[in-house]
Amino acid sequence: MLWTIFVVLLVLWLLGFIGFHVLGAYIHILLLIALVVLILQLVGGRRTAV
Repeated sequence: MLWTIFVVLLVLWLLGFIGFHVLGAYIHILLLIALVVLILQLVGGRRTAV
């Protein structure tokens, strides 16, 4: 699920970077949030639910 969100935000960021300069800042912020969550997920590792 995390990877899906990351890919969607990456695509939206690229579209915003190319075409929509007004929405570009918001998409950059969302991409940065997604990157932080991804890094935290990778550093934390997989935890099994009990």
